[in-house]
Amino acid sequence: MHSLLALRTRILQLEDILLVGFLILAMVLACLQIVLRNFFGTGIIWGDSFLRIAVLWIGMLGAMYASRDDHHISIDIGMRFLPQHIKPFVQSVVFIFTAAICITVSWYSLQLVLLELEDNQYGFAKVPVWLCEAIIPFAFLIIAIRYFIAALLTLHNRP
Repeated sequence: MHSLLALRTRILQLEDILLVGFLILAMVLACLQIVLRNFFGTGIIWGDSFLRIAVLWIGMLGAMYASRDDHHISIDIGMRFLPQHIKPFVQSVVFIFTAAICITVSWYSLQLVLLELEDNQYGFAKVPVWLCEAIIPFAFLIIAIRYFIAALLTLHNRP
C-alpha cells in the first residue's frame, strides 16, 4: 500500500512539474516574442504555434489538476436540499456521468490524434501535430479514471 501511495505522489509531482513548466515556458516565450518583435523586428518563427499548443497543454494539465480532489467548477444547487443519506448516491451518479463524458471525449479525441498521425503534419519546429494534440485524450482519460474512483470512494465512505 505504501508503494502505491508513493507512486501516486510521484505522478502528482510530475503533473505539477509539467503544469508549472509549461506555464513558465509559455510566459518566457511570450515575453521573448514581444521583446524580439518590438526591439529587433524579428521573432521566433515557431513561437506563436508553440504558444497555442502550450495553452492547450496548460489547459488540459490544469483540468487534470482540478480533477484530483474534485476542485473543478461544479453546479451543486440541488445537492444542498437533498437528505444526507441520499447525497452520496447522487454524488456518485454525477461522478459516473462525468467519467462517462470524459471517456467519450477521450475516445473521439484519440480518433482525431490518429487521423493527425496519418497526415504527418508538423505543429511547430519539427514536432508532429499528433504529438501536440496527444494531451487531449490522455488528460480526459486520466480525469475519467479519477472521477470513476471518486464515485466508488463516495459510495464506500457514505454515512
